[in-house]
Amino acid sequence: MSSATSRPPAPFGRALCAMITPFTDAGALDLDGAQRLADHLVTGGCEGLVLSGTTGESPTTSDAEKAALVRAVADAVAGRASVVAGVGSNDTRLSAEQALAAEKAGADGLLVVTPYYSKPPQDAVEAHFRAVADGCGLPVLLYDIPGRTGTRIAPETILRLADHPRVVGVKDCAYDILGSQKVISRTELAYYAGCDEYNLALYAVGGAGYVSTVSNAIPGQLRAVLDAFDAGDTEAARRGQLAATPLIELMMASGLPGTVTAKALLGELGLPAGPVRAPLLPAGREATDGLRTAYDELRATYDGPRITYGESRATLG
Repeated sequence: MSSATSRPPAPFGRALCAMITPFTDAGALDLDGAQRLADHLVTGGCEGLVLSGTTGESPTTSDAEKAALVRAVADAVAGRASVVAGVGSNDTRLSAEQALAAEKAGADGLLVVTPYYSKPPQDAVEAHFRAVADGCGLPVLLYDIPGRTGTRIAPETILRLADHPRVVGVKDCAYDILGSQKVISRTELAYYAGCDEYNLALYAVGGAGYVSTVSNAIPGQLRAVLDAFDAGDTEAARRGQLAATPLIELMMASGLPGTVTAKALLGELGLPAGPVRAPLLPAGREATDGLRTAYDELRATYDGPRITYGESRATLG
């Protein structure tokens, strides 16, 4: 029996990429590049694209740029993958306005980040999410990333929010797998790993999939890990996850933000990326060469399941 049979349906697909936001050399939003990258990622195995999240440099893009990005990417993927728009700020009213703008621009769902800087208590965190979800018609993923926002969405708060008809899941960057399992076991919420080292571990205990920064570079291989697990080949899934670990470590735990490393590697691969926006700085030559070496070694030595994507379907080979 497939390991996916008892899993709640993933509202946006299982394999989601936290897509970088391409910029021109001059630092302007590169909508043509975003469309080309989106098509590449979907063709490569992504079932959904998450825009304007942490990897998408949401703190330094304007509301108008965010809406334009959603429109461009939705046009490019043309229903082949879900488009989830990152919204949210430390102002509940502004967050609700961003949600409506994303809905109008053509998003399929919302990734709503915890209010940052203000450090609201849990009743205020809950009220914030309810206000955003009440004010729009799109399904909502709660974005739990306390390392950046300064505030956790406590498991008990998530359990209460699970009763909201438009709160459908969580992007989990809390590094609390016990808390995650507690919610997974008691709700139908779709839990997406937001930290690539947890992709398989969270999926194995009932997670919905992942929202991956590393997927910008290796969408097919990360997707193959989930497909192997669903097919009952847990050994192949294990080998695939472990094979990706050196690149995951370099991209996500080397002291540089994932946005910086992803853009550096995509640039080396000839894919749309462009510069990062200040206050971020680009990766240096040594870091970029290390990323490219790890990528090339992974492609050359990985002997686990691979996915070949055609225009209409994927096959595990």
